[in-house]
Amino acid sequence: MSKVTAHLYTHFPFPEWLPELANRKILGADVIAGLTVALVLIPQSMAYAQLAGLPPYYGLYASFMPPMIAAFFGSSRQLATGPVAMVSLMTAAALEPLATAGSEAFIAYAIFLSLMVGLFQLGLGMARAGMLLNFLSHPVILGFVNAAAIIIAASQISKIFGVTAEKGEHHYEFVLNTLKEAASGIHWPTFMMAVLAFGIIVVVRVIQPRCPGVLVAVVFTTALAWLVGFQRHQNISSEMVASAVVQEALSRQRSDIEAIKQLARRTLDSQTALEQRIRQKSDRVVVLMARQRVEQLQLELQRHQSEASDHRKTLQAIPLYAHANTKSGKSPLYYTKQEFPSGKSADGIAWHIESVEPDGRLQLRAGGKVVGDIPRGLPAMSLPVWDWAAFKHLIEAAMIISLIGFMEAISIAKSMAVKTRQRLDVDRELIGQGLGNIAGSLFQSYPTSGSFSRSAVNIGAGAVTGFSSVVTVVVVVVTLLWLTPLLYYIPQATLAAVIMMAVISLVNVKAFFHTWRANRYDGIVALVTFGLTLMLAPELEKGILLGILLSLLLLLYRMMKPRIVLPAKEENLLPAEAVKAGVVDDGRIVRLRFEGSLNFPNTAYFEKSLQELLSSTPQLKVLIIDGVSINEVDASGDEMLRRMDQRMKDTGVDVLLTRFKTPVLNVFRRSGLLDTIGQHHMHRYPRNAFTHAWEIVRKSERNFETAPQAGKTDQDR
Repeated sequence: MSKVTAHLYTHFPFPEWLPELANRKILGADVIAGLTVALVLIPQSMAYAQLAGLPPYYGLYASFMPPMIAAFFGSSRQLATGPVAMVSLMTAAALEPLATAGSEAFIAYAIFLSLMVGLFQLGLGMARAGMLLNFLSHPVILGFVNAAAIIIAASQISKIFGVTAEKGEHHYEFVLNTLKEAASGIHWPTFMMAVLAFGIIVVVRVIQPRCPGVLVAVVFTTALAWLVGFQRHQNISSEMVASAVVQEALSRQRSDIEAIKQLARRTLDSQTALEQRIRQKSDRVVVLMARQRVEQLQLELQRHQSEASDHRKTLQAIPLYAHANTKSGKSPLYYTKQEFPSGKSADGIAWHIESVEPDGRLQLRAGGKVVGDIPRGLPAMSLPVWDWAAFKHLIEAAMIISLIGFMEAISIAKSMAVKTRQRLDVDRELIGQGLGNIAGSLFQSYPTSGSFSRSAVNIGAGAVTGFSSVVTVVVVVVTLLWLTPLLYYIPQATLAAVIMMAVISLVNVKAFFHTWRANRYDGIVALVTFGLTLMLAPELEKGILLGILLSLLLLLYRMMKPRIVLPAKEENLLPAEAVKAGVVDDGRIVRLRFEGSLNFPNTAYFEKSLQELLSSTPQLKVLIIDGVSINEVDASGDEMLRRMDQRMKDTGVDVLLTRFKTPVLNVFRRSGLLDTIGQHHMHRYPRNAFTHAWEIVRKSERNFETAPQAGKTDQDR
């Protein structure tokens, strides 16, 4: 085996579980587990794609390659990879400033983001940099996950109530707008469908916990939606809409479409002209001006696309009601409630314009929303379009998604590894997740990660090896090839209920109290991260970055001010005659214990504490520094101790060292500090240090008694 081959095998080894599949018992268990996970994954993945701002079927695309690739190259045998709620929410938040949710540009950016996340995770794994995850402390993760779970659940309220609300700059504004819309008019069929889905999931969990309640809810509500005509469609000409408001909105939309076509053509022409100038090696100023023109047109095009999306949403939100056309006696006319002919009442069926066909005809929809058409077939393989402008905007979000997503994956992987007693390699798992996202981006997938709920289902169903994920992928492939018509009538409200039930378990209030009781600083970090994430949503990465910064600052603060203890002088550490003489607490001998490593952040605090000790104990003769808690001393700490020893000697105070550890003593030997303080001033046990201290005190007192006193003659004495 060549060195290159050996190096590649080290990073990308074949799964060690492949030979185990020869055992029919293991193979059968994996097949059953894979089928079980697939039954949960298919509806869940569609719901999570919707949460990410993508058409539901992109959840199936994200369930195609990533689960299998991650299982082959990762180290966990039972980790179920695919779309997850947290990563889906963060994907939507990262892409919102770039494009309108569900648009072609949005989908392209989501696929590109998957590639970025995969490359970052792969790079970390190959560099053996899994230690970077340590910067995401438990309090930060606790605060972020709880806040994100609430944000995810709140984002589905509009789908539960069947209302449309305007988005604000922050997520809480959207929630308030949604509640206002729900208060003014709930779409009761949608709401009842959501309640039914909630009820089925809860009842199945109570009665039969091992049964996939999500699948039961999806199947039942889908069948019901088909039977009762939960959503109805009809195609009409635009002339049948007698509403002036709607006609004006249609006119605006036509203008938007025409403006976008012209801008797209001008942008393409400018891009071609720029490339031509670059090939011709034109003057630098000319090239810069041409590039600036292209960027201006691209910004203008994005602005028009955003405005067109807003106009389209406004048009889709206007309810229309049918009224018999008395003039023609044939096709009805459609009005808004405010414009309905006087003396007549609407039939109660609210129609909404779902789309405008190329020929100008209108596609109307009534009732609740369903998933709709899903393209049959596997996602086509294509390279994601590399966009440097998008890369600069998404790099921060890609890093956060990579770390948060992997933290979720590795947490469940560790807990399963404990149960199965299998070896887990964090760096190899990073490589597996990274390759899964990269492969997914080649087949139109958005970022994925390991799933808590599906991994629990996988190990609970008896999965032994990663082959269960291969079986899951096979079921997804069968669904995409032949079963997509069965998914048409899945109610959007059911998918919203699936999301809310999936994330409700992530809210853990008790953990906040536990963290606060364990350490107040960690409790503050968790609460601040929680609050900032809620306030700053949809910019979720800012919440977690500020949480990380706060945790590091508080850690630095604790390092700067470690605890300094003056232990009580136990009698067994002092000579018996000193105890009898009542001089135990007279302040001539003080033992000081510094509880922390002595390095540059806290040397100033240590010096300040020593200065306060000197000023408060003028009778001090011997200072014993107990180093039992000092694990490390850097150059700053060494220099500070050198200065401290000299100052103490200048004030007539001797310094003794005790219980310093061997690595620290080696630093003192190399720097010469041990020779400066004196080898004989170093003691292994505090008892010996106190004995030496009393000898120093007695000697100084005898010297004082025998020394000539100023102002007195020998005769006077």
